[in-house]
Amino acid sequence: MRAATRRGSRLPPVVWDSLLPALLLLNVVTTRAPQELPVAVALTAALALPLVWRRRAPLAVFGAVAAAAFVQWLTDVQLPADVALLVALYTAAANSGRRGALVAGAVVEAGVLLACLRWAPEGAFLTPFVAVTAMAVAAAVLGVNVRTTRAYLAAVEERAARLEREQEQQARLAVAEERARITREMHDIVTHNLSVMVALTDAAVYAQHRSPDRTTTAMLQVSETGRQALTDMRRSLGILRTDEPDAQRHPLPGIGQLETLADQMCAAGLPTRLEVHGDRTHIPASAQLTVYRLVQEALTNALKHTPTGTRATVRIRCSTGTVTVDVTDSGPRPPLPAATPSGHGIPGMRERAAAYGGKLQAGPLPGGGWGVRTRLLLDSSGAESA
Repeated sequence: MRAATRRGSRLPPVVWDSLLPALLLLNVVTTRAPQELPVAVALTAALALPLVWRRRAPLAVFGAVAAAAFVQWLTDVQLPADVALLVALYTAAANSGRRGALVAGAVVEAGVLLACLRWAPEGAFLTPFVAVTAMAVAAAVLGVNVRTTRAYLAAVEERAARLEREQEQQARLAVAEERARITREMHDIVTHNLSVMVALTDAAVYAQHRSPDRTTTAMLQVSETGRQALTDMRRSLGILRTDEPDAQRHPLPGIGQLETLADQMCAAGLPTRLEVHGDRTHIPASAQLTVYRLVQEALTNALKHTPTGTRATVRIRCSTGTVTVDVTDSGPRPPLPAATPSGHGIPGMRERAAAYGGKLQAGPLPGGGWGVRTRLLLDSSGAESA
């Protein structure tokens, strides 16, 4: 049965639509008297054969069947092929709008009335009229239900397709955001470490003749800075490569690593004083990474854009719901170009701060020097933004 059903489902719809006309013609050929056969066959063919095209033109087929049924009524011939009128009504209701279904139903009901007036037994008009009317109503209601079900399934499919498109768009946005995050991380790591390495190399070149020991120390610090840059890059890319062993061994940098960063900046020629107030143990690792990157970028800018002798101060204040970052330096420098690409430098710092509901303030200080200040929110809104 299952194999037969599968094979039958592969047949074109016109084959199934031809079965009922064929059965009706076979019935009239085998049951009618020879003298009645020509008229019966002609009327049966007129009633049943249009059903072969009922899916292509439902209203036209209904009109043809209704016209044949009217001719049958005029010739006063009763045929089993009258069931074709119910099939045509069902098809019209299932494939046309409400107005077409109502018109087809009215036509069929008029035919039912005429048929019962002519062929109902005397004194028994009501019973056949109600019975045939019920069959017509059932055919029309079944067709309307099929049309409604098709419309519902089409709406569900369209909604599923729309949701799939939205999911694809969200996936593309997530990829773009991840790329932007990686770009920011790589910019901060590479810019900071290269700036420190350049400063140390310049100091080593300057001191190579006067103080070889200091030159050796500076070059060792260059090597250590390069290794640290590689470690930071592996650590940042470890989210993408879960098999990266170095990213699993070392946690992401946070407030606890700011002291090492300050020492590194001092060795590169930017004396840096660090002040951390409050308990930082409750601050999430992602927020601590943001604090570290903000301080790192601010100190790197100070190292690149200020003259020798500039001093920097980093103040971190940790409270229950906020973290305040304040980085100042004493060296004069012109404002950074406003056309800095988004995701690098100060624009990148603003994006990091905005992820935690903070607004970054960066600019010259009234008493001289440069300052970078922001406050990160650790409440639910800030966490959702991050």
